[in-house]
Amino acid sequence: MTSMMMPMTIDEVAEAVAGRIVAGPQGIPDGAVALHAVSDSRQVEDGSVFIAIKGERVDGHDYVATVGAKGAIVAIVDHEVPDADVTQIVVDDTVEALGDLAKANLVRRRASGEPFTIIGITGSVGKTTTKDLTKALLSTMAPTVAPVGSFNNEIGLPLTALTVGEHTRYFVAEMGANHLGEIAHLTTIAPPDIAVVLKVGVAHLGEFGSVEHIAQAKTEIVRGLMPDGITMLNTDDAHVEAMSAVAPGTVLRFGVDEANAGRDTLHARDITVDGFDRASFTMVTDDGETVPVSLSIPGAHNVMNALAASMVAHELGMPLNDIARVLGEQRRISPHRMAVSTVERDGASFTLIDDSFNANPDSMHAGLDGLACWSEGAQYRVAVLGAMLELGGDEQRLHRSIGAYAAEHGIDAVIAVGSAKDADLDALAGELAEGAKEAGTAATVAWAHSADEADGIITRIARDHAGTVVLLKGSHASGLSALAERWSADER
Repeated sequence: MTSMMMPMTIDEVAEAVAGRIVAGPQGIPDGAVALHAVSDSRQVEDGSVFIAIKGERVDGHDYVATVGAKGAIVAIVDHEVPDADVTQIVVDDTVEALGDLAKANLVRRRASGEPFTIIGITGSVGKTTTKDLTKALLSTMAPTVAPVGSFNNEIGLPLTALTVGEHTRYFVAEMGANHLGEIAHLTTIAPPDIAVVLKVGVAHLGEFGSVEHIAQAKTEIVRGLMPDGITMLNTDDAHVEAMSAVAPGTVLRFGVDEANAGRDTLHARDITVDGFDRASFTMVTDDGETVPVSLSIPGAHNVMNALAASMVAHELGMPLNDIARVLGEQRRISPHRMAVSTVERDGASFTLIDDSFNANPDSMHAGLDGLACWSEGAQYRVAVLGAMLELGGDEQRLHRSIGAYAAEHGIDAVIAVGSAKDADLDALAGELAEGAKEAGTAATVAWAHSADEADGIITRIARDHAGTVVLLKGSHASGLSALAERWSADER
């Protein structure tokens, strides 16, 4: 069953999206009420609004003719589809209409008079983990909606907003950007009551042109706050701290640098990491209250994400001890993010750290740091690295530096994975391998031209070395997540 939106009639849907109603073969269904909205025809059920979106590979308009039989009361289209068995609402742009419908849904939820809070999260790294942890915390207090995975763009965010219903208390919205103006647009759909900014890194540097432009894009979430909204900033990042100047109301800060511990801050001190790369720390509030926290998800970088999520929950009334307990219970977050398993295949056994969802220089460093710290049963550490995208003119140097970083941080083998079909991806993998070789350490370096080739190399290494630990890290296009899916069939 799809999550319910605020109920709307067909006329109300048409008004929300400024569309023209075209009656179906049986006319406009009398008294029909929309209860959920979907863009995937396979998810259509009784009471659905189907939004036909033209994607790179699939055009939703090709499925309009079939959705009435599945229970859809109306389809939103950019042109009238002939012979469809459903009422249609014709608009200029169905993606824009999706955003307008989501906006109308949230306006209705706010107008109900029942308490409702939107939390917007952005940053170059850590958004999805922070969103997952925030949802885990808030869900213990009241019904909470948050996207699956990193549904954070002009399609993903509205689709999630359309699962906000009359009983939803919290909506955790992840807001990503590849261009200036993108987050500003998302805040017109879902203006946050609380805006969380994690880090300004070099992800998408090629799209934005400079780190300053990236900072400008992330600032849009603060400018898009509700008038009495609260801004929560990673005070250890100078670009993020600078956003306090444009915050419309209260500014709260979180961080791990002792030099920045002070007023309005949730702080972590005494950070330690165990043999499975899981962090423990003391969380300290601005009035000196403390609680010990032990995370069950690996990665020392997740301390900052946990602080951000904790600050949201604490501000919304969750006691510190409860926050620490719930954080410690989170063992799995969204797929392909520091997910740990044991893989056994073809006579080989190894520990897999699957962080293959995406990659940029900041998250590459964090993943490699985690692998280097991994001491539990680790006798041979292998970094399987794919290309990073959207880094602009500096991409070759950045790939070389990541290869060198891996080799210099006690990694035993660096496998750079390119592509036999994409010469650019393959060349960037070559730069990774070259950087690792140039570091001049004793690390084994290989340049694989496909995920299949990498699979063979890793299996051979794991057969030859007991205690092999493998980190899988690369942008989505590098295909490493497909390798992770293949191995997951063999994992314990």
